[in-house]
Amino acid sequence: MISARLAPAARRDLIEASRWIAKDNPAAAVALREGVAKVAQILGEHPYGGNLRPAVADSPYRFFGLTGLPYLVVYNPDRRPPLILRILHTARDLPDVLRDL
Repeated sequence: MISARLAPAARRDLIEASRWIAKDNPAAAVALREGVAKVAQILGEHPYGGNLRPAVADSPYRFFGLTGLPYLVVYNPDRRPPLILRILHTARDLPDVLRDL
């Protein structure tokens, strides 16, 4: 089974978000990590399953929301295996954060 890979920036995003969330809710931090792992598996099997958001980032970049959590996985489905570039809270200014993709 192929799983999407995390780019260094995505790993940093996940570590920082997990640490921040764990201060108040350790179970939510675990849910975030497990959610990202699940999405990585899904994207490995179905790389074009996420959504295009042309107002935020040009193709080929796609977005996949984490169920029950306010986070988006930003990834490139054209890479083999797919590459998760960022893991971002939905309250962030996405066009600004993703300007340099």
